[in-house]
Amino acid sequence: MRFGELFDSAGRLEHIPVEGIFKDSRKMKKNGLFVCLKGTKEDGHQFAAQAAENGASVIIAQEKISVGVPVVYVEDTAAALVEVSRRFYKNPARRLKLIGVTGTNGKTTVTHFIKAILEAAGKKVGLIGTNGIFVGNQPLDIERTMPTTPDALELQEIFAKMCDEQAEYVVMEVSSHAIAQGRIRDLQFVCSVFTNLSRDHLDYHKTMQAYQATKAKLFSVSDRAVINIDDAAGREIAFRCTCPVLTVGVHDAAITAGAISLEAHGSRFIAEEGDGRFPIQFCFLGRFNIYNALCAIGAARSLGIGYDAIQKGLSGLGGVAGRLEAVGTDGRFSVLIDYAHSPDGLENVLHTVRGFCRGRIILVFGCGGDRDRTKRPIMGEIAGRLADVSVITSDNPRTENPETILAEICSGMRRARGEYVAIADRKEAIFYALTRARAQDVVLLAGKGQETYQIVGYEKHHFDEREIVNEWFLKIKIKE
Repeated sequence: MRFGELFDSAGRLEHIPVEGIFKDSRKMKKNGLFVCLKGTKEDGHQFAAQAAENGASVIIAQEKISVGVPVVYVEDTAAALVEVSRRFYKNPARRLKLIGVTGTNGKTTVTHFIKAILEAAGKKVGLIGTNGIFVGNQPLDIERTMPTTPDALELQEIFAKMCDEQAEYVVMEVSSHAIAQGRIRDLQFVCSVFTNLSRDHLDYHKTMQAYQATKAKLFSVSDRAVINIDDAAGREIAFRCTCPVLTVGVHDAAITAGAISLEAHGSRFIAEEGDGRFPIQFCFLGRFNIYNALCAIGAARSLGIGYDAIQKGLSGLGGVAGRLEAVGTDGRFSVLIDYAHSPDGLENVLHTVRGFCRGRIILVFGCGGDRDRTKRPIMGEIAGRLADVSVITSDNPRTENPETILAEICSGMRRARGEYVAIADRKEAIFYALTRARAQDVVLLAGKGQETYQIVGYEKHHFDEREIVNEWFLKIKIKE
């Protein structure tokens, strides 16, 4: 491909060969196009010379640089990356029906629900989210830098591969960071879903008003919206939304849930839409999953999917990794892993576990470093109220001192007067909780969910809580 095919203002540079697009100079290959992105921690302009040395044929920048290859200057390199990526991969998104899901909690579960329903309706579906990138049940082997919503370059590559796999729909989590940073720029969604809004990411957005406003921007690039109006932010977003809105909620919405039954091994309810009443049964626990199901049902109905496929899709889904995921034990007590890492998420999951736990809840949790500090004492207070024993530990401490994070959580824990211990080493904390557990107790490991790593400093280390629980039980078995 030639640079002139990717960039309208190529001018005399239009015939320069481009065999790939790169934003990481270390991965640059011969005849690559390097785009200097300005991030929150690093500036791609500082690595332009290295990109040239590694084989770049042309560089796009927004600040003056001195390198030995042609440079094209633009006002916004992030916007330029969107444009050249879309052209390089031949605009694959226009061949796909995109469904976006945003909100503080529930994005991963709702995307899996929608995918299951569409597949039950005979559609081939791609999924992009926290738990991975899939077409059907097959993961796509694509390296990505963003944990939830990939960046513009990665998205175009993913869309292209999904087109190659003959996918018709793509269901994707859309984070507030992705919206704010323009990662979904130039995309159009056939349907977008809003789950809820609660305190999170204030280190980035600064205020809840700014956080909500960012989420709402997704619906300006959507053909139709599905919004949970039992959530206060959802009601406001629905009121201001310019595209057609289908509302969901337990009461007073276009699609509601009646006769709700929350049980130890799953949930049942009646989905009500107009004069229709449709029984729904699935293996997911807790009232918050009723809302997740309503959001998915709303998306399906807005796309013309019938209730036969909705019932089949939801009833056939066995679980979502890291969402109240049960880990095998010897039966004396239960161990659950959940991704809850916001105040609302932690409170929801603790209320759910309390509904079926016949013994004590022993909670292991922490808060991420270099992230919103204001939520730490709030989560400590919630744990102190709702768990019987809390083991406060590290999550992903990143560049912060773990002891500082623990101290801020403990300040909230002391207000609630809950029983707790602080152990910075997460593996040691998990072992401590398992050792304390008795018959019929539930050990809840919150915050990491599907993650199989821990970020300490700038390094990502292997850390899989399932392996750690299995290691503990193996040691106990050997001792016995």
